[in-house]
Amino acid sequence: MNKKIAILIAFLSINAFGQLKKITLEESVLQQGRKFGADKLTGFQWIPNTNKYVYYTDAWTKMVTATTADAKTSELTTLADINAVLGTKLKNFFGVQWIDTNTILVTENGKSYSYNLTTKSGKSIAESPENGENQTFDSAYKNLAFTEGNNLFFINDKKEKITVTNNSDKNIVSGQSISRNEFGISGGIFWSPKSSFLAFYQKDETDVADYPLLDINETPGKLVNIKYPMIGQKSEKPRVGIYNLTSGKTVFIKPKNNADDYLTNLAFTPDEKYVLIAELNRGQNDMNLNLYETATGNFVRTLFNEKNSKWVEPEHAAFFPNSKSNNFVWISEKDGFNNLYYYSIDGKLIKQLTTNKFPTREIIGANPTGTEIYFKATGEKGINMLAYKVDLKGKQTLITRDEGIHNVVISTDGNWFFDEYSNHSTPSKSLLYDKNLKAKTLLESKNKYEGYEIGTAEIKTMKAADGTTDLYTRLIKPSNFDATKKYPVLVYVYGGPHAQMITNSYLDGANLWMYWMAEQGYLVFTVDNRGSDNRGFAFESVIHAKLGNNEIDDQIKGVEYLKSLPYVDGNRLAVHGWSYGGFMTTSLMTRKPDAFKVGVAGGPVIDWKWYEVMYGERYMDTPAENQKGFDEANVTNYAKDLKGKLLLIHGTNDDVVVEQHNLALVKKFVEVGKQIDYFPYPMHKHNVTGRDRVHLIQKVLNYVIENNK
Repeated sequence: MNKKIAILIAFLSINAFGQLKKITLEESVLQQGRKFGADKLTGFQWIPNTNKYVYYTDAWTKMVTATTADAKTSELTTLADINAVLGTKLKNFFGVQWIDTNTILVTENGKSYSYNLTTKSGKSIAESPENGENQTFDSAYKNLAFTEGNNLFFINDKKEKITVTNNSDKNIVSGQSISRNEFGISGGIFWSPKSSFLAFYQKDETDVADYPLLDINETPGKLVNIKYPMIGQKSEKPRVGIYNLTSGKTVFIKPKNNADDYLTNLAFTPDEKYVLIAELNRGQNDMNLNLYETATGNFVRTLFNEKNSKWVEPEHAAFFPNSKSNNFVWISEKDGFNNLYYYSIDGKLIKQLTTNKFPTREIIGANPTGTEIYFKATGEKGINMLAYKVDLKGKQTLITRDEGIHNVVISTDGNWFFDEYSNHSTPSKSLLYDKNLKAKTLLESKNKYEGYEIGTAEIKTMKAADGTTDLYTRLIKPSNFDATKKYPVLVYVYGGPHAQMITNSYLDGANLWMYWMAEQGYLVFTVDNRGSDNRGFAFESVIHAKLGNNEIDDQIKGVEYLKSLPYVDGNRLAVHGWSYGGFMTTSLMTRKPDAFKVGVAGGPVIDWKWYEVMYGERYMDTPAENQKGFDEANVTNYAKDLKGKLLLIHGTNDDVVVEQHNLALVKKFVEVGKQIDYFPYPMHKHNVTGRDRVHLIQKVLNYVIENNK
């Protein structure tokens, strides 16, 4: 072989071997948690009352086990084993629960089975009807509650179907989530600790307006009405029902003040004698935690009251650390940050357990004696989520040792905890801690992006428009970043409460498509403005009664920061956001028309009077109380000032931000003679999911690239 040819072949081989692969747009949308998902101990659970744990391998089809003494795993069972015994066709272990040390609960198509891992035998224990929903077992897995339509039923251990409610009026809905999932509500069925009582939420939607959605899959198109209570309009009326399994009778608890006040954070005391319910006025600035007799539904007393001129937002039910005591822990933001307060059942404050200047996120659990409570909180740096424990005297200990976003699972005996976390430089790491906080590593994921072209993210802080508050920023740069060049920028924005875009996790909270966009020669920038989550009440509540004002000012500070960077082309800035981010995008494009050349807004709130009562009145009050605030926030009032290219997107069956918002803005643009672009996603709800999401992201990014030249 010619020597020169041989050298050339060798060079080409080395070059080909070292060449980095490109992530496709489709992969960036669909494979972030799959192909590129970090290695984890999937589905980790402690086996009750043991020092053993399980997790799943082989795509959720095999259950393996190990002990705290020896992390070496062994196969415990497989889906094939279980399907062979039960005659089921389970495809994965998702949703498996432990009944006891040897027995698991599996469900398929409304049928529930117990499977004994020792004897490798199983049986059917309950079966809800084909149209049964909201299935909820009691703690002993003997009674299964469920809803059919608007009514509540349960199947007892004799497999008898018991009717709890029988309302023919479809406006009376029992056993389902109420208040549109605000106030921490995620369901409507509550078993008492010893299964003597079944409590449930009930809502009367008679006065709530019907809102029309169009089903285009029918011929002719079919009108589907949903109940949608808009700000300032008539709302649902809640009640709490308590069904006594012994007597077969139900008692009802109504709001003590107004019929449309909120009832939330329901909790039984361990002895089942009482139920605690937070009653919040419709104005959401006055909350009473009330105590009721379980058997009669009679009011006993108000345990305490919380007021705030802006809002009070109870999101966590009372937590009882000891099953032999009715003393409870309450999470409150009354001192500016969510902290833990320890109360007696007569409403006496025994001890404020934490006095942190950062928010508690949730209680994880307690040790068996109830003397130590485990909880998640951000710590001093708002982009983390760490785990702590605190005893009943208020001694607090940080139990996770690395910064990042942690998921912690406490063992039954409280002597061990499993910690799985990621941060800016760690894709995922799984640790096992003993009670002395000595850790051993169970698994550390490799970087699944190795061998691919992918850029980097810089996390920094900048000052808010008030000149004092620090805001977190994230700037994603391409892998071949050249500081001597000028780059266009896509600003991704959300900006509203209960959301945080920047976290100390792998990829820093960003979507993988943002890194794909960077590889197209863009910088992708985000700032979590005042009003966003995990920074405390003062930080979040600056938005009250004036949504958009401070948030826009902070985003413009972000624009000023970008323009100060020598490698940013300040004439080629684009902005994109969805939902509250859509409200921010349309507001920025019209209220600050010189800031951005291109905007893409998905599912945007345009006029807050068309948004739902529960969320909207917390932040904006009602038009009767705050007409100025509604007028200032109404995007249609600024439509005439639009200068850049704007694409509006909406799911036609959006039941969260109804399409009326976007269509009203389009109508206004027509009236003022402004040309914009509009793209509907037929039959999609508030976001575009599944494979259609690839189409959505391609639509958004192509629009930015084509119009931001």
